[in-house]
Amino acid sequence: MVATHNAPFSMLWQFAGNATQCEIYSAQNTIDSLLRVEAALAQAQGEQGVISVQDATAIKGACVAENIDHDELWASARNVGYPIFGLVRQISEHLPEGPDGRVHYGATTQDIMDSGLALQMSASLEALDAQLQRLGDALATQADRYKDAVMAGRTHAQQAVPTTFGASIAVVLDELRRQRERIASAHESVRVISMFGAGGTNAAQGPHSIQVRGRVAELLGLRDTDVPWHVDRDRLSEYGFVCATLCGSLAKLARDIVDLSRTEIGEVFEPFNEHRGASSTMPQKVNPISSELIIGISASASALLSAFTRIQEAGHQRAAGEWQAEWLIVPTIGALAGSALDEAIVIAEGMRVDTERMKANLRLDGGLIMAEAQMIQLADHMGREHAHDLVYAASERARAQGTVLGEALREVADEQGKGQLLPDHLVVPQDYVGEASHIVETAISNWQGSTPLAAATEHAARR
Repeated sequence: MVATHNAPFSMLWQFAGNATQCEIYSAQNTIDSLLRVEAALAQAQGEQGVISVQDATAIKGACVAENIDHDELWASARNVGYPIFGLVRQISEHLPEGPDGRVHYGATTQDIMDSGLALQMSASLEALDAQLQRLGDALATQADRYKDAVMAGRTHAQQAVPTTFGASIAVVLDELRRQRERIASAHESVRVISMFGAGGTNAAQGPHSIQVRGRVAELLGLRDTDVPWHVDRDRLSEYGFVCATLCGSLAKLARDIVDLSRTEIGEVFEPFNEHRGASSTMPQKVNPISSELIIGISASASALLSAFTRIQEAGHQRAAGEWQAEWLIVPTIGALAGSALDEAIVIAEGMRVDTERMKANLRLDGGLIMAEAQMIQLADHMGREHAHDLVYAASERARAQGTVLGEALREVADEQGKGQLLPDHLVVPQDYVGEASHIVETAISNWQGSTPLAAATEHAARR
């Protein structure tokens, strides 16, 4: 049977395939990562005297992309079950007798593939963090711009109490800051060498196994470990969790945009250009297409996440099927996370905000959004429970008669002989946003104080 590079057509990837993640997990970059590991192994073994320096130099020179025939490699991999057998044979074909027998010396297939995957997952998380930097900076700018834009806070999809749009953005921004911390933690977890041989004891590497492994890790920019992880896949699960929950955070932002752009609310919209979000039949439509993509991506990532815990079931010293599942779920969930960030950046950098509509919506329902505020205002004079009952009765009347809460409140208070307890000025929305400004300032400060992964990695490398 001829090897195939075909995959089922996915319309999602046509709209949301993140170019960077797709490149990181491309066939070419996968092969390049495997070649880097084989080259580093040969160099480390040459330095430790496991093989000759001359052989190591020759092997490194042969571990280049132009020496690998992709069609031949994948045809072999389909027959063998894994690509390393064919990769080693092709490298060896470009070597003279002697060093050709020292390629992949003492290593096992999963050593090379897991180490290559560690390089790819590390690069994936670094790329996601770079996107996150751009997104967070854009949201910080919007939070500051709209820190005093009073709007209706909504609970259970109904108007609740006033807030500001800046404070609403700040909540998302702070969640992204926490996601940055999780990315950094996952990055540290996944960038680990795997070089322990067939059964996990590294016996084939001989007496210099520890030194060889440590040097391979150093050459690849990975962390060393003295414990094998061939069947301990919690590192991959951590990667999957970070990607999936990042998508979830972005879906929260997207859901808010979908709701706030509803005709009945009309407060916040995605950026617009001609025919963006257009309908084939309803000329007036401007659908929130980036938000919809993010929500769909998040649903897909959430479903994939369950497979990551499944691969942790691999038993003994080597998986029997669980490993193959990784080949789909790892690159897919990375690409989904990158794609969700792409769309979130579009939203954050180009969102359209209608502050006048926010003010108008605060007056909907006769100003009942101020019920709690006015209850608290009256509580000092008559106690909280009495104030609650008074405002509750006034709210019922305002809703039944279609009047304004403030007017109904004075009517009910007069009827109950409490009119003299009402202040001349009842609190208004801009008076009742509490710590909104402080929330915005804190979220922005915390974000600006977070450390980009690239900077943290560079600092760790210098140490």
